[in-house]
Amino acid sequence: MTQTSPTGSTPAEAEAFLAAHPDIEAIDIVLFDANGIGRGKIIRRHELLGLYQNGRHLPISILGLDICGEDVHETGLIWDQGDGDLRAWPVPGTLVPLAGTVPPRAELFLAMYHLDGTPMRSDPRHALADQIAALKSEGLQASAAFELEFFLLANERDPSGAVQPARAVLDGRPSTKTEVYSVDHLHGMVPLFAAIYAGAAAAGIKAETVISEYAPGQYELTLHYRDDPMAAADDLARLKRIVRLQARLHGVTACFMAKPVEKYAGSGMHLHVSLRDLAGRNVFTEATEGQWAPPLLHALGGLRQTMGESMLVFAPHANSWRRFASQSYAPVSPSWGVNNRSVALRIPAGGPAARRIEHRPSGVDANPYLVAATVLAGLRHGLAERIDPGPETTGNAYAAAGDGPAMPDDWRSAIAAAQGSAFLQRALGADMHRTFTAIKAAEYARVARTIADVDYDLYLHTV
Repeated sequence: MTQTSPTGSTPAEAEAFLAAHPDIEAIDIVLFDANGIGRGKIIRRHELLGLYQNGRHLPISILGLDICGEDVHETGLIWDQGDGDLRAWPVPGTLVPLAGTVPPRAELFLAMYHLDGTPMRSDPRHALADQIAALKSEGLQASAAFELEFFLLANERDPSGAVQPARAVLDGRPSTKTEVYSVDHLHGMVPLFAAIYAGAAAAGIKAETVISEYAPGQYELTLHYRDDPMAAADDLARLKRIVRLQARLHGVTACFMAKPVEKYAGSGMHLHVSLRDLAGRNVFTEATEGQWAPPLLHALGGLRQTMGESMLVFAPHANSWRRFASQSYAPVSPSWGVNNRSVALRIPAGGPAARRIEHRPSGVDANPYLVAATVLAGLRHGLAERIDPGPETTGNAYAAAGDGPAMPDDWRSAIAAAQGSAFLQRALGADMHRTFTAIKAAEYARVARTIADVDYDLYLHTV
């Protein structure tokens, strides 16, 4: 018997897709955990219609895993609940072909629900959906787009054991120079980027500009602005999977660590966001030239005030914190400014009609659903409380890093700040907040007890 999907998906979508793609043999069914890692299964073609009719049972523990895929019992999602099954349902509009797969496969995003059809709120998708719904109840809608920065690395380490930039897939030419904005350098990776663009097009993603970024082997892809932040997060999550797959098919490694190379800048995941009223007007647009719109200022104020307690969402891993350094294009204070890439909250150059905030703290290793949920909650907080953002930072924000609300200095401090944050609990929901902070605390314990190579280098023969 067919059940009603709580996501609004219908078997007709599966039937139409299978009819349009008779060559597809299997489907990756994917939901994203607290770390933004795709978890799920690969099902065969004949199983797809049943998934749309009745959902798919998956264990509750799939949402309580650490970065290594191991259970974190402190989430309360493992033996406290007997590791019972929940039901995952298809997200409408997310069933797409996976370009370049042999034999041909597709991909489908899932959302997790309890057996009675209520949302399982340790699923990051629901945290973002709740913030979008809260905005709508306040007469507002957000538009958003992420930027994707990443490294293309060789599969082999260099003689010292360090990672090294990938050779050009076109002709094998090496490069160890920064090559920022070099168009000629991009030519060596054109076959790979052509495959990435083809994969994005097949998935309905408008991937746009590619640039050579500010480190050897580092690149950036921009994404088209979306009227729905959920679609923006889906675009980012799917594009990462496309980049990783196509890089692998071309014999190189796509790296989404925040800071993979010691002496160069890390990789960010900037979120551009604006707010519209229900008539479609951008509420960040100033009515009088030279005077910022009050909603824009209040939104900046809310994001500044809540940034410190939210940093664990934006920098969720041990490696994330290596990205934050002076003059590294990663912000080290909750500053705001206009057309200024040293600040955390940048108002890009452009006319009033396109007025938006570029939120710059997040690394590319962050979960886009949780980042978007937290940013929207910060905007809502600022608007509700009419928070003054303080003076604009002009010039070098790194020189004024001590100004403004307090920021955690490291991963451990960020975990403590997040655990005690009433704001972050509201932003993510109580269940997602508990799950996320428990996973981060468990990961911190794992890293803290691991002996790093630098320990042997510094202390093995000296103390």
